[in-house]
Amino acid sequence: MKKLFIVTGEYSGDIHASHVVKALKTLNHDIEIEGVGGENLRNAGVKLFSDQKKMGAVGLTPKIVLDHFTLGKRIVDYLVKEFKPDAVLLIDYGVFNLNISKFLKKAGIKVFYYIPPQVWASRKWRINTIKKNIDEVLCIFPFEKEMYESYGIKTHYCGHPLVSQLPEKADKDDFFEKHGLDKNKKLVSIFPGSRVFELKNLMSVFIKTAEELNKKHPDLQFCISHAPNLSDDVYDKYLKKTNFKVIKGENQALLSVSDALILASGTVALEAALYQTPMIIAYRGPYLFYLIYLIVRCIKRVSLPNIIADKSIVPEILQSKVSVSNISYQIEKLLYDTDYRENNIEQLGKVKALLSDKVSSQEAAKVIADALKV
Repeated sequence: MKKLFIVTGEYSGDIHASHVVKALKTLNHDIEIEGVGGENLRNAGVKLFSDQKKMGAVGLTPKIVLDHFTLGKRIVDYLVKEFKPDAVLLIDYGVFNLNISKFLKKAGIKVFYYIPPQVWASRKWRINTIKKNIDEVLCIFPFEKEMYESYGIKTHYCGHPLVSQLPEKADKDDFFEKHGLDKNKKLVSIFPGSRVFELKNLMSVFIKTAEELNKKHPDLQFCISHAPNLSDDVYDKYLKKTNFKVIKGENQALLSVSDALILASGTVALEAALYQTPMIIAYRGPYLFYLIYLIVRCIKRVSLPNIIADKSIVPEILQSKVSVSNISYQIEKLLYDTDYRENNIEQLGKVKALLSDKVSSQEAAKVIADALKV
């Protein structure tokens, strides 16, 4: 029986990993899989060496660094001395996974990397670590294949997992009725991010923008998306003086039924693009982080739709330019300038076409199955 070990570090990676496991098991049941993950991997029949909740902390505090180092050492020791897998599948979570890949390579273990670090966006020097320690990259963006292969790295383009995993658009009438929304008004939804510091830097200006637009345009209504990983208390302190609806745990449905979106950056922008919902990206963070980002970045675009299309489709409002007036102007343009809106929707449709119709998890599973000869 062949053995595979999977390492994920975040909730999204756990989901993607579970789809790969299910696809692998349809190809052949004679494979033993263990890994680091969460409920999705466990429900897919994977024996967990460690729960990924222990990896979810973000930052560079001594405790977090020590915890990650200790877990990494435990994983490598277990793989080399006990489990002895035929291959390891790393998924996303770049800093941790690239670090342990060095030790896996030394141990002679075949390593695949699905959803590799976005070296094209920043810290491009990491590609050297990938070249030294990864046997094959299973990439999800079309432009990544050419980039990795130009460095002599074996690469397979799997397609983006969202293309096959994203739910169909929600029924707008049903959604509006469920949440008490006015069917005669346009809906603008706000996604302020999933990290506490993002809410701290963005929530106030997003709410003020919504209030100003609400006064100016009585045909508008607003919803705020509540990131499921943040507690109600985190949100409540920003919402004491507003009556806007807050919707939790229905991100994709909300994206699909909205007329326009105010987003912090991230994967949510790509989800919105696949639904062809017009949006603006507004993002600001601590200036020290921003200065570091300016130093290490490799491209000037921020949002995934613009990066994939290699042109500006989604308006990006960053750092000092994040203001009520700038956000309001772009939202009004998307809602009330008919020609601009129609062109924007058309361009978002082209983003989806660029990602191909491959079922990403199945592509990844085929590569791994072939390599293991299961």
